[in-house]
Amino acid sequence: MSASLTASHSSKVNNSEPGANLCRHLNHAASDIPTELAVAVQHASGSIFSATSLNYKELTFAELDSLSDKLAHALNAYGIKRGMKAVLMVTPSLDFFTLTFALFKAGIIPILVDPGMGVKNLKQCFIESQPDAFIAIPKAHLARRLFSWGKDSVKHLVTVGGCGLWGGVSLDTLMEGVTSASSGSAYEMVWLDEDEMAAILFTSGSTGTPKGVVYSHKMFEAQITALKNDYGIAPGERDLATFPLFSLFGPALGMASIVPEMDASKPITANPDYLFAAIGKYQCSNMFVNPALIERLGQAGVTQTQIHKLSSIKRVISAGAPATIASIKHFSQMLNDGVEVLNSYGATESLPLSKMGSQALFATTEVTDSGGGICVGSPIEGVDIAIIDISEAPITQWNENLRLKPGEIGEIVVKGPMVSRSYYRRDSATEQAKIIDGSAIRHRMGDLGYLDDEGYLWMCGRKAHRVDTSQSVKGEPARYFSIPCERIFNTHPQVKRSALVGIEVKDQSGVPEVVPLLCLELNKSLSCSLGAGLYAELNAIAEKHTQTHGIKRFLIHPEFPVDIRHNAKIFREKLAVWAQKNHKE
Repeated sequence: MSASLTASHSSKVNNSEPGANLCRHLNHAASDIPTELAVAVQHASGSIFSATSLNYKELTFAELDSLSDKLAHALNAYGIKRGMKAVLMVTPSLDFFTLTFALFKAGIIPILVDPGMGVKNLKQCFIESQPDAFIAIPKAHLARRLFSWGKDSVKHLVTVGGCGLWGGVSLDTLMEGVTSASSGSAYEMVWLDEDEMAAILFTSGSTGTPKGVVYSHKMFEAQITALKNDYGIAPGERDLATFPLFSLFGPALGMASIVPEMDASKPITANPDYLFAAIGKYQCSNMFVNPALIERLGQAGVTQTQIHKLSSIKRVISAGAPATIASIKHFSQMLNDGVEVLNSYGATESLPLSKMGSQALFATTEVTDSGGGICVGSPIEGVDIAIIDISEAPITQWNENLRLKPGEIGEIVVKGPMVSRSYYRRDSATEQAKIIDGSAIRHRMGDLGYLDDEGYLWMCGRKAHRVDTSQSVKGEPARYFSIPCERIFNTHPQVKRSALVGIEVKDQSGVPEVVPLLCLELNKSLSCSLGAGLYAELNAIAEKHTQTHGIKRFLIHPEFPVDIRHNAKIFREKLAVWAQKNHKE
C-alpha cells in the first residue's frame, strides 16, 4: 500500500470523536496497521468435469478503509444519503464488507434480513421497514421484481455482481462515476448519537413473525467490548467467519475475517474441506460457528481412521442455538488441549449475554439429562440477568420485586449495553418485550429458565413452547417445559430428539382440555422397536421424573421440521398441528 494512501487515512483518526460510529475502529486500524490483512474471501472454482480449486481475494485495512470511503462518496452522489434506509442483500464477499462499512460511514441505515425466512416474511419485512434503496445481487433483484419487494418506497437500485439491467445502476458503474476530486479523499464520517438508529436487523422468524430490531452504534460498541474483554480477542488474530454479521466485527477488532466458500444461511451444506483449507492457509486463531456447523465439521474431521487437527485455533465461539454436548465433544478432538468451545447465549435483540466453556458444560451433563435444563453460563461483564413470573401481560416499569429467587423457573429478562431498546415500527411488540428501568431498557427474552445459587443461567425452553394443562399432578395444575422434558426422553438410546407439544382432547364429559404429547424422531442408525415395548419404556421414564410425570402420549414423526440455519430449532408449532391431527383419543 502506498505511503500517500496511508497518510491520507491517518489524518482521520481523532482521539476526541464527536459521536458514535462503528467505523472509527476501521479508521484506527487503517492508521495503525495499514498493510495487515483485514478480509480474505475464499472462492471455489471448477465443475463436475474438473477438480475444484480454491482461490482467495484479499483486502488490507488501508484498502478496506479507502474503498469504503470511495463507495460512501459514490452512494451520496447517487442520492443515497444520511438517514435513508437501504436493504442489503449481498452474499459474503469483498463487496459485502466495503458496502456495509460505506453505509455505516455515511449514516445510511442498512436493513439486514435472513433470506431463509421465506418470501412471505421477506415481503412483510420490506413493507414495515420502508427502504429507500435496494442494494443486492441479481438473484435478489429478480425476487424483488417477482414479489414486489419495497415497490412503494424504493427509489434507488444498485446491483452487485452484475449489470444494471435490473434497474438503477451496477456497483461497478457507481464506483467508476466517483469524481476524481472525491475518489482519493477521506470521507467525513457521519457521527450519530449513541442511541440513534444505525441499522435494522430482522430476527429469523424461527419462533414467530420476524421483527426488525433497531441497532445503535452503542450496541455495536458493547458487542465489540465483550469480544475484547470477555472472549479475549486481540488485534492481529484471524477469524474463520461463517456468519456475515459477526464477520464485520473482525476489522473493528483489528482481526482479519476469513470468509469461506459456503452458504451462510445453510451452514449444514458447507463443504468441510473448504473450511479446513481456509483455516490452514491463514492459520486462523478464532472460529465463529453455529451448532449445525460444529456437528458437520466434527463428523468430517474426526473419523475412525484419522483426526484433522486444527492446531492454529485458540478459541471457538458457538451461538445461535444450544449445541449438543455430544457434538461438542466430538468436534473438540480436533482442537489442541486446553482450547474450548465457548457457548454464548443471546438473541438478535441482545447478544452476547452469557458464556460457558465446554469443559464446564461437560460437567453439567447429568443435571441436563435429569431435566435440570441446559446451562448457558454466567453473565458477561455489564449484563444483569433476572428471572420473572411467567406472564403474557406487558410490564412498563421495572421493579426489583419482580425478580424471582434462585431455582425458580420464569421468563429470562436482561439488561446491558448490548440490549436493544425497540423494534422498528412494531409498537405492540416493543411494549410486550421491553421494560423501562430508569434510563436503561430490560428485554424479555421470551425464553424460560432459572438462576442457580452460583448465578449460572439454566435454559428451560421458549415461553411459547411450555404446555400448561388442567390435569393435576400431586394436587397442582401441571406445567411442562420443553427443554427439561425433552432432554429426559432424549436419554433413551432409540430417541434422536423429541419435541413437547400440547394437544386438545375431550374429557369424559366431552369438554376439551389441553394435555402434553411428546413427538419423537428416532435414531435411524439403530434397529428401532416401534411396538408396545418402546412406549412402555417411555412411560416408565415419564413416571420416574417430576418434570415429565403425567406425559402419557407419544407419536413418532419421520423427520422433525427444523430451521435451515441452525438445524436445531425445532418448529414445534408445526409439530403441534401434526400431532393434533394424528393422535388417537
